[in-house]
Amino acid sequence: MTKMENEIQNASRRSFIKNLGLTAGLVAGGSKLFAGPAILTDLYKKGSLINGVQIGVITYSFREMPNQSLEATLQYILDSGISATELMGDPAEIFAGKPKNPVNFMAMFPLMRKRREKQPLTEEETKKLDDAEALMKEYRAEVKKWRASASISKFEEVGKMFKKAGIKIYGFKPDAFGKDNSDDEVAYGMKAAKALGAGHVTLEHPSDDNQTLRLGKLAEKYGVKVGYHGHEQQTPTFWDTAMAQSPGNAMNLDFGHFVAAGNTEPLDFVKKMHKNIVSMHIKDRQTPAHGKGNLPWGTGDTPLKELLKQMQASKYAFPATVELEYKIPEGSNSVKEVQKCLEFCKKALS
Repeated sequence: MTKMENEIQNASRRSFIKNLGLTAGLVAGGSKLFAGPAILTDLYKKGSLINGVQIGVITYSFREMPNQSLEATLQYILDSGISATELMGDPAEIFAGKPKNPVNFMAMFPLMRKRREKQPLTEEETKKLDDAEALMKEYRAEVKKWRASASISKFEEVGKMFKKAGIKIYGFKPDAFGKDNSDDEVAYGMKAAKALGAGHVTLEHPSDDNQTLRLGKLAEKYGVKVGYHGHEQQTPTFWDTAMAQSPGNAMNLDFGHFVAAGNTEPLDFVKKMHKNIVSMHIKDRQTPAHGKGNLPWGTGDTPLKELLKQMQASKYAFPATVELEYKIPEGSNSVKEVQKCLEFCKKALS
């Protein structure tokens, strides 16, 4: 997953007010969200903490929604019934003043996925991706300059906004932790995470021991954890080197991808490694023998119900993060599908 930006209008609050059943609630004011009655926190206090298991959502799940502003993203989370989140970088950074991205990632995501999964690309698709990467190279330089003077207080403002709405930000995923990012940029990302109230940052595992060593040591310095995410390259020993390098390094396990990678006994793996997991993505994928499909929950090969019950019985502290990646049915949208995923979790944990 990478960053996206689609600057559109501010989010509507009408559905939010309807949910609350109040004549006053959240109102739009410029680029800020102003909270209404204190009942808001009480209303969402329990949220998606279900019988001891915290269900969260990564805001990447809402990438196909038309408005990618921070306010709209908060609304999507609330409308989904979720009370905890792994926040992608763009909504918070754009709110804080990050320059506009020249690349429309809503259009690029399908092509990026095809390349990542080594599916054949047409000449035109390859050119689109190459052109986008050229634009991104220039854009990253601009963002680096902006981050050098960005105000961390804006992230504190975001953290307060989400907290007032009853949403816990437990993870933050800006694109500030790559090999090309300076120590100052990494520090910026970690400080921003703390300002948001997050205990860890997440990124794709870089497959570079020097990089995981660098990030782990910086994480120790700034008082956060680094949760490394993986796709089908995940194995039972995938995170071992990083975790041996620093107590700042940890796992952002993707349980569905782990199954699709052909790993056996995934529940036993979680049991063995649970103390090293800061958050875990959940989705329903098929095994290699069945095609590795990414399917609506309950129709794939991933033992999600068993996983959730194991988390409940063993009282694991880390959240299970809904990551919506299956094809959205016609007539539905990301929010409705995340609601279905949450309902699946409620039934499993009842």
